[in-house]
Amino acid sequence: MFALLGALVLTLGLSSVSKAQTGPTLPPGFNDSEVTSGMAAADAMAFAPDGRIFVIEKRGTVRVIKNGALLSALFASFSARTERERGMIGIALDPDFATNHYIYLRYTKGTVTDGTCRHILSRVTANGDVMLAGSEKVIVDFGDCQGVGGHNAGTIQFGTDGKLYTSMGDQGCCSQYAQSLTTVFGKVLRLNLDGTIPTDNPFYNTTTGINRAIWAYGFRNPFAFAFQPGTSRMYINDVGEASWEEVDAGQAGADYGWPTCEGPCTSSHPEFTEPIYAYPHTEGCSITGGLFYNPTTVSYPSQYVGKYFFEDWCNGWIRILDPSNNSVTGFAENLRDVGQAVDLDIGPNGNIYWLGQDWYNASNDSTLHVIQHSNLPYLASPAQCHRRAEPGCHLHRLRLR
Repeated sequence: MFALLGALVLTLGLSSVSKAQTGPTLPPGFNDSEVTSGMAAADAMAFAPDGRIFVIEKRGTVRVIKNGALLSALFASFSARTERERGMIGIALDPDFATNHYIYLRYTKGTVTDGTCRHILSRVTANGDVMLAGSEKVIVDFGDCQGVGGHNAGTIQFGTDGKLYTSMGDQGCCSQYAQSLTTVFGKVLRLNLDGTIPTDNPFYNTTTGINRAIWAYGFRNPFAFAFQPGTSRMYINDVGEASWEEVDAGQAGADYGWPTCEGPCTSSHPEFTEPIYAYPHTEGCSITGGLFYNPTTVSYPSQYVGKYFFEDWCNGWIRILDPSNNSVTGFAENLRDVGQAVDLDIGPNGNIYWLGQDWYNASNDSTLHVIQHSNLPYLASPAQCHRRAEPGCHLHRLRLR
């Protein structure tokens, strides 16, 4: 995961601090509620068109949340190395999932027993709420893990160009990798859906092998990134080291400067691409999930449409970046009261969901939350609320009183 998932807990003293129970603070009209819990170190999620949520757990497992409940049966389980930030680290559903049922996964494959650890991208096929037996196909093997387990990144996204993009950190050991075109570490990579490499990648003709997949470089740990639907706009969240967290505008062939510098630095290094937004470690220390709010069903007021939402894991907030002028405003605070935020996604209902890990709990329990607006449609109908707990049911009850 990101650089701070182990040592940071001790650095910040999170394991010894009493957790307040005030809950997230949101703008007027918004409400945060827990959808479900019971997951262990959940790292990322992906929505199916039918509303099911596929969630990956660091230990190498994939879970399914259906009708607001975490299913007890695992969707799938894989042999994954889980030291520090290794494990199951990325998931995405094929754009044609409703027809082909393909799910793409990034994980560090191997066992402590035989000493193996490989960064791989796999494709599996869903058979209802479980993986079709024997369907895993490794479509890319990126090579051996490096270091002791840090800075793996691992997000998977489909671009508006129909290509598959994934991120790779500098492994926490070898910052020099980020500037080298002879390794995939410290990069954003671009692939065809079958794992082959597009011939129009920026370094296709100047590199060889898997390095031809390099699309952009100079990253420390590009933990998350997102494409704005209907556009070519791509924002990349790169976790900093000593001073800065970055939101970078993705550009083919661009160099984002790590390890020479982090944060704003083009005044002294014009060869690098400047972040469109960077915040200092006095405001946070590990940027995580991000998304553009452009859902098919809009459930938030119009001023939020087209904006970029992003999280900080350490200080527990969500902020909003306006792509029209790169201004940033606050949205949610005190997320740490209920979990350390690691991922954001939009449901078919137009609501934003976020995954939280509980570092105050030794088992690192994880919860899924939904942020709804009280003046617009809810996920559940009043009839559903009589039968089971659904996100938004408490809001219906308030309305019905």
